[in-house]
Amino acid sequence: MARTLIRGACVITLDRQGDLPQADVLVHDDRIECIAPRIEAQADEVVEARGYIVIPGLVNAHLHTWQTALRGVAANWTLLEYFKNMHAGLATVFAPDDLQIANWVGALNQIHCGTTTLVDWCHNNRTPEHNDAAIDGLLRSGIRAAFFHGTPKPDPKPGETPFWETPHPRAEVEQLLKAHQGHPLLSIGAAVLGPHYATLDVTLHDFRMARDLGLIASLHQGGGPARTPEGWQVLQQQGLLGPHVNIVHGHALSDEQIKTFCDLGMSFSAAAENEMTQGHGHPITGRLLALGHAPSLGADLESVLSGDMLTQARVALGMQRSLDNVAHREQHGSIPATSTVRTRQALEWITVEGARMLGQLDRIGTLAEGKQADLVLINANDINMQPVHDPVSTVVMQTSLANIDSVMIAGRWKKRHGQLLGVDLPPLLQRLQASGQKITQALGLRPH
Repeated sequence: MARTLIRGACVITLDRQGDLPQADVLVHDDRIECIAPRIEAQADEVVEARGYIVIPGLVNAHLHTWQTALRGVAANWTLLEYFKNMHAGLATVFAPDDLQIANWVGALNQIHCGTTTLVDWCHNNRTPEHNDAAIDGLLRSGIRAAFFHGTPKPDPKPGETPFWETPHPRAEVEQLLKAHQGHPLLSIGAAVLGPHYATLDVTLHDFRMARDLGLIASLHQGGGPARTPEGWQVLQQQGLLGPHVNIVHGHALSDEQIKTFCDLGMSFSAAAENEMTQGHGHPITGRLLALGHAPSLGADLESVLSGDMLTQARVALGMQRSLDNVAHREQHGSIPATSTVRTRQALEWITVEGARMLGQLDRIGTLAEGKQADLVLINANDINMQPVHDPVSTVVMQTSLANIDSVMIAGRWKKRHGQLLGVDLPPLLQRLQASGQKITQALGLRPH
């Protein structure tokens, strides 16, 4: 029964205990035993953390981790180009090994960047072997993961049933639930098509499946006209909506729909940087805030941009402030008297709200006694961090990957002093590079 004592850090709990300018954190096995200004206790390891900031582990609420070997490939693509070149093209040549190495390295990078919980929205898993390989990569990394089982989206061949008319393979999901039941770091969800991308029959089948199996049903909403515009109304009428439903993006929804969904307890995950890059539209952050709700955030696509969640928080914060500032100037002819969104809110989007979306806020997302010991040590002694006047603002606006000193998941260090632990990276990166070259060359893409 191991104990780790982190001593003398500035602790941002994001919980009822608030911010502690100088405090100790005692970890016992996989849980936080105590957070207090001074803890006198025996420990197997004492970490002197004066000058460091401790925050809850970050939550990446939406990432297609299978695209790790394609970093940068889609950086100049709009959403239409992405559908054509990725889903109807590159995705079709992935073997199970490609998913395994992508998820393994992609999850390690999330840990490296301070993410302790990854929602892997896997929709390039055309066989059960692909599922097993993708999950194996996550488990090998040691990250806390939610594997959201999806389905591929290739262009249909002559005589082939198109993906939008194909029900979610329930048997595969049931097999994954059986195989990984009770795993301390892995949960299973359903990455369904939803009414925007599927027929009504398929939508109803998929939502009933998620309800019957007790799963989060996560779906994309946006990217062109809906295939089943009346789908949401039917789902609501049949009692298939509730806190277990997660909408990613959400741009095509009306204000009335968003209010209805918030009232039903549904969650929203934004991917602000990628949404602006690929042409989705402005993130719906402000529309949620106006209703007293908030989004979780995801990096979405490392084939387009960085998977660093602090960057995602800054982009989402900056974009919403910009929209609010412009609206105020147009209405009043002046700059607003103060910022409409605070840095603490942005930090909560990548911690608290991600945990809430997963239904795990009782376990992760904040630092509190009894919760899982998922935390990050940020070195605030570094040149780009000093002086620290407001620790929360320093974390959100100043911190880079270089400052992520240590990462703990379920009471175990996964990164210390800037280095991942227990990982032989060079052969993994060689495998990732070979995978990326194989995939791109199979479809005639050549690096510039």
